[in-house]
Amino acid sequence: MRIALDAMGGDYAPAPNIDGAITALQADPSIEIALVGDVPQLERELSERGFSDPRLQLKASDGWIMMDEKPTEALRQKPNCSLAVCWQMMSSREADAVVSAGHTGAVVAAGLRTRLFLKGVKRPGIAVTLPTLSGRTVLMDVGANPAARPEHLFHYGLMADIYAKEVLGIEKPRVGLINIGSEDGKGTDLVRETHDLLVKSCLKERYLGNIEGRGVYQGEADVLICEGFVGNVVLKVSEGIADMLLKTVSRHVVGSLQSERETATKAFKEVGKQFAYNESGGAPLLGIDGVCIICHGSSDSRAIHNALLVTRKFASKGINEQISERLALYPEL
Repeated sequence: MRIALDAMGGDYAPAPNIDGAITALQADPSIEIALVGDVPQLERELSERGFSDPRLQLKASDGWIMMDEKPTEALRQKPNCSLAVCWQMMSSREADAVVSAGHTGAVVAAGLRTRLFLKGVKRPGIAVTLPTLSGRTVLMDVGANPAARPEHLFHYGLMADIYAKEVLGIEKPRVGLINIGSEDGKGTDLVRETHDLLVKSCLKERYLGNIEGRGVYQGEADVLICEGFVGNVVLKVSEGIADMLLKTVSRHVVGSLQSERETATKAFKEVGKQFAYNESGGAPLLGIDGVCIICHGSSDSRAIHNALLVTRKFASKGINEQISERLALYPEL
């Protein structure tokens, strides 16, 4: 499997991307990685590390997109930037997957420009896995499509259901629609129309209806559907609350006995891993004819390492093939 890695993407690029690529190659002999970016700079970095492997190749690009740039404008001004070249490689089948810790909006925008969608997909969506009291849940979409239509959310439910089954191992995922109330008829036209589609779909026996925000972390559903604006707010608020709670509780342990502090510290670290983006590597952009893993902007080498290895798992599960088969059941949407 050949992966195009946006070597210039992320807050601390290219170092974490290079280090993550090296350890991923050492961990999995079946993958090849193309580091896409400023070749002279990448060559210097690799030389300093004394690393050489024929499975690690360099691909030149013309600049890269900064985190504070507007995606569409930046892609127009830099048509051959590192991120665009990654997508071009997957579009031409030079690569099987794209991994980037760069600007999320730019990753999605570059993908939309290639139109590299699975048959039947109108808009790809980003799926993230969140920890809950009862296990894990898939939240989709968290930012790829903030102006969704009912058929888009319906597709998200179909795709995320497959992802929850194949990646999280949930045999019969319970599907819910994020809303301001659990009663039928609540919410916007978008939510109500999506609800009507879901109750008549192949998910109807596992569709729970509307789920309020407080039910997200109670584990009331294994798959939660929403449009990108709502999903991104939920995700960012969740990250902030998790950080705040861990820091607040840890301050109360400072005055405890040493044995108690050690026990509490160990517990905090275990809890923290559930929220750490570097443990999961990144989030897939579902609906793409290929594999695209979007990493956190501040990803370290461990996050990049895990993201690269996740691409192999994603492909081996036949997720894209299952999505295409399911969407074929609804040609009118």
